[in-house]
Amino acid sequence: MKTSIHDDILQIQAGQKAEEILRKCVHCGFCNATCPTYQELNDERDGPRGRIYLIKSMLEGNEVSEKTQRHLDQCLTCRSCETTCPSGVEYSKLLDIGREHLEKRIPRPIKERFTRFLLTRLLPHRTLVTVGYHTLLKIKPLLPTFYQAKLPGKKRTKAVSDHTTTRTMIGFQGCVQSALTPETLNAAKFVLRHFGINLVRLKKEGCCGALNLHLSERDRAIKQAKDNIDAWWPAIENGAEAIVISASGCGVSIKEYPHLFLGDKDYNFKARKVVSLAKDLSEIVANEDIESLSLQDDDQRIAIHCPCTLQHGLKLNSVYVSVFNRLGLTTVNTAEDHLCCGSAGSYSLLQPDLSNRLKQRKLKALTQDTPDLIVTANIGCQLHLDADSETPVKHWIEVIAERLESKKTPDH
Repeated sequence: MKTSIHDDILQIQAGQKAEEILRKCVHCGFCNATCPTYQELNDERDGPRGRIYLIKSMLEGNEVSEKTQRHLDQCLTCRSCETTCPSGVEYSKLLDIGREHLEKRIPRPIKERFTRFLLTRLLPHRTLVTVGYHTLLKIKPLLPTFYQAKLPGKKRTKAVSDHTTTRTMIGFQGCVQSALTPETLNAAKFVLRHFGINLVRLKKEGCCGALNLHLSERDRAIKQAKDNIDAWWPAIENGAEAIVISASGCGVSIKEYPHLFLGDKDYNFKARKVVSLAKDLSEIVANEDIESLSLQDDDQRIAIHCPCTLQHGLKLNSVYVSVFNRLGLTTVNTAEDHLCCGSAGSYSLLQPDLSNRLKQRKLKALTQDTPDLIVTANIGCQLHLDADSETPVKHWIEVIAERLESKKTPDH
C-alpha cells in the first residue's frame, strides 16, 4: 500500500519500521476472517485491515480521536492475522508503534491512566504480586465476584525428583506465573530432572516486559529486558544450555528483545544470543526421549488449548501437540483453535466485556467433546479460562509431573 507518512515521523526508527510494514499490506482482507474481535463486533475498524488504515492515517498526520484509540485498544494482539496474512505483514509491531504514537496525541481519562499506571507498576514485580495475592486470598469472600474468579487457590509444591543431573538450563520465572502458579515451574523442574536437566532460577531476573510494551511504556520494557539479560548473562557465559520459558506469552516477548535494542550494539548482540537460547518448555521436552517416561494413560480425556502466543507468535503448536501424542495421552477434538480466549495479558482487565465474550466462545469450543481436563501453555490463559470453566484448567507440564509422581513402577 502507498504511504505518505509525515517527514518528522520518518526520521525515527519507529516511523521507518511502520512505513516498511504498511508497504507490505495489500489490503486483501484475509486477516479479518481469523480476527476474534472482527468476528465478535463485525466492524471493519475492529479488524486488522481497518486498524492498519487507522494507524496509516494517523502517521500521515490526519486527525485522530478517542474512537481511534478505542478501536486500537480493542485489539488483542493475538497475531492470528499474521498467521493468515499472505504478505507477511508484521501487524503486532505496527500496532505497538501506532498505540505508542496515539498515546501522545490523545490524553486518556484520569481513571484509565490510573488503572494503566497500576498495572504497569505493580504486576511486573514478582514480590508485590506475591504479597498482593496472599493478601487478597485472606479477604477473598469480601471481593466482588469478578475478582474472586481471577484468584487461583493455593496448591502444593511439587516433590523434587532424585535423578542425577548433568545439564543446566535457566528456568524463567517471570512475574505473575511465579507468584500465582509457582507449581508450574516446580513441575517443569521435576519433569526435566528425569532427563538429567537441572532447572536453575535466578533471583535478579524479573518481568519479560510484555505488559509495559503493549501498554505503550516502551522505555520501561527496555529496562526490564536489560535487567533480564544482565541477570542471565553470567549463567550464559558459564554454559547454560537454554533459557526455558513455561509461559508462552513471555516467550514471544523475549524472542523479540533484539527489536528493543536496534540502536544499542552491545545489548542487541546479547539479545540475539538470548534469542538463540530461549526455548519454550514444549521444545525442551519434545527434544528428549519422552517415551521413556512410560506414563500410564488413565483414560482422562484432555482438551488441548494452544495459546495465541504459542500458536501465532512462536509457531510451535505442532511441537506442543506432539508431546501429548508421543506420550499416548487421550485427547479430544476442539473447535476454533485459531481464535483467542480473550485473556491477552492485561486485556481481560481493561476490556472485560469483550474478553468475557471471547472466553465463553473459547470454552464452548474446548469442551464440545466433554473433556475431563483442559491444558494450556500460558499463565494468563490458564487463569482466565479456569475462572469460568466447569472443567479444570491446568498447565500441561503439571499433568505430566502428576503422572510421573504417581507412578508405582520404579524410576528408570
